[in-house]
Amino acid sequence: MEIMQVMGNLVCTQRADGLGHMHLRILRNDKGKKLVAVDPVGAREGNWVFTASGSAARFACPNPATQTDLTIGGIIDFWSPDG
Repeated sequence: MEIMQVMGNLVCTQRADGLGHMHLRILRNDKGKKLVAVDPVGAREGNWVFTASGSAARFACPNPATQTDLTIGGIIDFWSPDG
């Protein structure tokens, strides 16, 4: 798992069948790299979230057949990024 910050939404009208109607979010990791994640929890821009990656990311979705390798597992209520 990794902690990342939600930078915004990603809107895609054409998707692979395995993505269904899942929300997509743009995340930034601690090195500043931007990634796209499936969001089953309803995170908003600016939220800090924890993520599941690799094959475990599918099991963080309501339907484990979802085609993803990065999923938001939860919204962090309190965390200080400075330590």
